[in-house]
Amino acid sequence: MVDDTDDSEDPNKGMQYHVELEAGDVANAVLLPGNPERLDKITPFWDDHEEVAYHREYRTATGTYEGTPISVTSTGIGSPSAAIALEELARVGADTFIRVGSCGAIQPEMDVGDLVISSGGVRQEGTSKAYVREDYPAVADQEVVSALVAAAERLGYDYHVGLTMSADSFYTGQGRPGFEGFRAMGSEDLVKELQDANVKNIEMEASALLTIANVYGLRAGAVCSVYANRVTGEFRTEGETKSAETASLAVKLLARMDEVKAEAGVDHWHAGLSL
Repeated sequence: MVDDTDDSEDPNKGMQYHVELEAGDVANAVLLPGNPERLDKITPFWDDHEEVAYHREYRTATGTYEGTPISVTSTGIGSPSAAIALEELARVGADTFIRVGSCGAIQPEMDVGDLVISSGGVRQEGTSKAYVREDYPAVADQEVVSALVAAAERLGYDYHVGLTMSADSFYTGQGRPGFEGFRAMGSEDLVKELQDANVKNIEMEASALLTIANVYGLRAGAVCSVYANRVTGEFRTEGETKSAETASLAVKLLARMDEVKAEAGVDHWHAGLSL
């Protein structure tokens, strides 16, 4: 049978439409900040880097961190654009993704500038629902969580590990009032309900990235700097360099974990192995 498929229509081949990347442009591990300007806060921690693409909200650089290949691609705001980045980066060879972002903390003991390492996500965004049923869990890869925790410990940064709620809306979807004080149904109780369920923070991309990565058998995690505490009312844009450095070191630790697994002949990292 003759295959009449036009390769130009195959999204898995060649230059990717949104990120404008192709095979060889990125490392296996990619950091995913939202803001394109955050690349300028991340790459100074690296040994070297080169900007390889910048199209729409997707700005990408590739380099090395302490000898380990690493890339970063900005994703813009929200889960739809973050999912596009993950899709297209996976198609050009990436298999490990770490969201590096900012968030609002909702537990009183969490300070502005602390880090939140997501162990899983509450799927209040709609993007992941386009991939899999709503009761499918958004779970971070345990190796990525372990590497992020180890990195934060080594760097001496205060951190919290727990569940992250990802919303599609910055205002009403996160329990804030909308234009002229508009209140969406249930928004006034949202934060309290999440607090009672021991959710740590709110942001806009993590649960989609975790869900999609699991569907595809990829590794993903998230580390966010606390910009605001919704309980105390504090707000300061600080700590983003902490999340950038922590994620970069985590990529190095993951590469070493992979080496140790290969040496031991095992498929999964566990407490019996040491770096």
